[in-house]
Amino acid sequence: MESPRVEESYDKMSELKAFDDTKAGVKGLVDSGITKVPQIFVLPPKDRAKKCETHFVFPVIDLQGIDEDPIKHKEIVDKVRDASEKWGFFQVVNHGIPTSVLDRTLQGTRQFFEQDNEVKKQYYTRDTAKKVVYTSNLDLYKSSVPAASWRDTIFCYMAPNPPSLQEFPTPCGESLIDFSKDVKKLGFTLLELLSEGLGLDRSYLKDYMDCFHLFCSCNYYPPCPQPELTMGTIQHTDIGFVTILLQDDMGGLQVLHQNHWVDVPPTPGSLVVNIGDFLQKIFFLIIFCSSCQMTST
Repeated sequence: MESPRVEESYDKMSELKAFDDTKAGVKGLVDSGITKVPQIFVLPPKDRAKKCETHFVFPVIDLQGIDEDPIKHKEIVDKVRDASEKWGFFQVVNHGIPTSVLDRTLQGTRQFFEQDNEVKKQYYTRDTAKKVVYTSNLDLYKSSVPAASWRDTIFCYMAPNPPSLQEFPTPCGESLIDFSKDVKKLGFTLLELLSEGLGLDRSYLKDYMDCFHLFCSCNYYPPCPQPELTMGTIQHTDIGFVTILLQDDMGGLQVLHQNHWVDVPPTPGSLVVNIGDFLQKIFFLIIFCSSCQMTST
């Protein structure tokens, strides 16, 4: 007679706390020499990496000459509107942020994550009231999250009241400050293009952001012994206005388009733009109000 199968007990909360208490993050697990992904990171099969479709071409928009040629400007506005409507994502090149700034940002954050854990752990916290937070999975203890993501993060509040340079870890403070200043300028340019694309005054969305908040999230994805079981970031949407993403050359970023997952190619010097949930709601309200005015007339 076959013996009844005994399931191995698994106390998820205890495992989460034990991981969190190390203050070493996912990088610490890798450095310890693990050969298997801990259970807290194992995703249900339905939430794991999806096969990528190759027949879609991710939109790339060249911003060169945006303020020099009226015809070129209109072409860019049309491309931004089209990509925002059909994809919700696009890449921008010749965006005005120097390559040196992008390179220093990637290099500085990588240096932070790859230094000794005893140095890093002084910044490790879940106190989101702090302006600079180093942690692994801000949502680690949320019951709605199916599993922890395979990543560590530096999260910084950059505006309207940015941290002082002394509040940042030494390897990445200056580069993040410089990057954020340039991203702010690019963000306002994108809002102007989006406003024009909606047929509004160029400053409409920019004026709406007179009291804006800027956050910088630097994610580090250590090598994984079983990448088929987990993901660096699970499927999600961004809640804000606009996300401007700097990729390294490793790739792995995917977006959902027409119910298909599409790779975003890591193009040197480019930035990925993501239309956030809040901005989508504003788009809807603008279109709805415009339709109401047309109906009433």
